[in-house]
Amino acid sequence: MARHLPFPLVRTVGFDGALVTFADTMSETANRAALAFRSEVDRLQWSEVTESSASLASAYVRFDTQRTTHQQMLHKLQDLVDQRDWYNTPLPTGRRLWRIPTVYGTDLAPQLDDAAAAAGLAPEEAIRRLGQSRVRVLTIGFAPGQPYLGPLPPEFNIPRLQNLTPMVPEGALVLAISQFVLFSGPTPTGWRHVGQTAFRCFRPETNEAFALNPGDELMFEPVSREDLDHIKANNENGTGGATCEEIAP
Repeated sequence: MARHLPFPLVRTVGFDGALVTFADTMSETANRAALAFRSEVDRLQWSEVTESSASLASAYVRFDTQRTTHQQMLHKLQDLVDQRDWYNTPLPTGRRLWRIPTVYGTDLAPQLDDAAAAAGLAPEEAIRRLGQSRVRVLTIGFAPGQPYLGPLPPEFNIPRLQNLTPMVPEGALVLAISQFVLFSGPTPTGWRHVGQTAFRCFRPETNEAFALNPGDELMFEPVSREDLDHIKANNENGTGGATCEEIAP
């Protein structure tokens, strides 16, 4: 099996965890590997595993130390790592494509022009490219249900701001380092606020509190401010006018 030396790495983490790392920086292939590996661990339903999750380039496994030792779990995970080329394994089934109405720029998302300039683009061209980009939920983190999304085209590999924006609202779409984050609640940020949606990532009142799952894909399609105002006035379910369809295997 082809390896991306020195990865994958299988290591223990803390008292009852193990980490399978596929790269030291985020890439499409490393994230694909992490998602596919985590999905396979879940599918196997090992009795000693109590929890799993995937990050930008790693898969985490928590296990019951009363049922297995650290060394036994490391060997078991290494055996699974060696069974296939995870970097080229298909993504898990059951993923969804979301199309989310988004206002780019205006006073709702006032850092679009700055982000466009940093990418070497006119604002209109930046909106066109961002609106056509189809990004993956790379991981959920930082706040409940909050997705990191990417990768965006290389021109959007722009740095974070040097100073924090004191607060952006729920549904804010922010941009840095070839990634989006869609905020699940009001928060300060060092990423540029380029778009605004009415999509609620975290819905604690529902059976599925996290609206998105790692591996889902999203497109943030440009709409007018008037369209977004209408969506907000009729947004009881929190989807913000988004449509959703299952991605074919």
